[in-house]
Amino acid sequence: MKNNPFPYSDDNKRYYTWNYYLKKTYNNKVFKVPLDAHFTCPNRDGKKAYGGCTFCSARGSGDFTSVADNLDAQFNDGLAMMKRKWPDGLAMAYFQAYSNTYGDVEALKNIYEPFVARDDIVAISIATRSDCIDEEIAQYLGTIAKRKPLWIELGLQTIHSKSDLNRHETIEEFENALTLLRQQNINVTVHIMNSLPNESVEDMLATARFIASHDIQALKIHMLHIMEQTIMGEQYKKEPFTLLTREEYISTVVRQLEILPPTLIIQRLTGDAPKDLLIEPTWTLNKTTILNDIDKLMVKEDTWQGKYYTSEKPQND
Repeated sequence: MKNNPFPYSDDNKRYYTWNYYLKKTYNNKVFKVPLDAHFTCPNRDGKKAYGGCTFCSARGSGDFTSVADNLDAQFNDGLAMMKRKWPDGLAMAYFQAYSNTYGDVEALKNIYEPFVARDDIVAISIATRSDCIDEEIAQYLGTIAKRKPLWIELGLQTIHSKSDLNRHETIEEFENALTLLRQQNINVTVHIMNSLPNESVEDMLATARFIASHDIQALKIHMLHIMEQTIMGEQYKKEPFTLLTREEYISTVVRQLEILPPTLIIQRLTGDAPKDLLIEPTWTLNKTTILNDIDKLMVKEDTWQGKYYTSEKPQND
């Protein structure tokens, strides 16, 4: 009998892991194959702004996608690599780079329909911005969700406007996109980011409370990575600002987990950055030890995801 107060776990984890969800859903190992469909973003091409979000890499957060141009080649390369590690694993196609619904529906169909039709893909995950979701696009995505499990990833990052991130995306746009997607019964994963400039730990907790008050199925929590070839990287070199220490980050994540609903799937608790591009914080390179120390702190404090959960909606600034 496990000594763990958290119900959605069959190991020492005190939060609802993505791995637990996938194993319970597919009774197998499921891995993501990252893809770059060569989209752009409305704040890169001038529709809203130029340059992209200040923290975003030159590859639109698709730094680990294949360099092949052809999507089939990208997928097959990634599939072969993952199969070497998990020969019996199942594949999820992950459209990761840039904003993958930034186009008209016919263009989206040309990209996604071949992957929906593949029998060797058990699910599809599409990363995008909330301002790249309208009713017509949501309805098309709904047709995908009826045929194959679909996850839409929205990069909220924060509910605050204290940091000048060149995002040009509003809370109202986020909530509108979320409503449209949930009306189509589409699973939504949201990204939030800790240690953004000018944000306190209480600000980060307020963003987590906002997540807790909405109809969201999964969450990715990231530490801010300051990288070469980004606007923020150049800003940081000129005027360095304070970042969370490793210990502060671990503590903040545990506090965030406590106020999130226990049924919210946690897809990520810390992110990856290419070692050759990462400026700070270098402690994020030791990803496994960070996750282990989150587990240890939760056991030490006898806490778990949802321990202090409430659905009350916080105010953003």
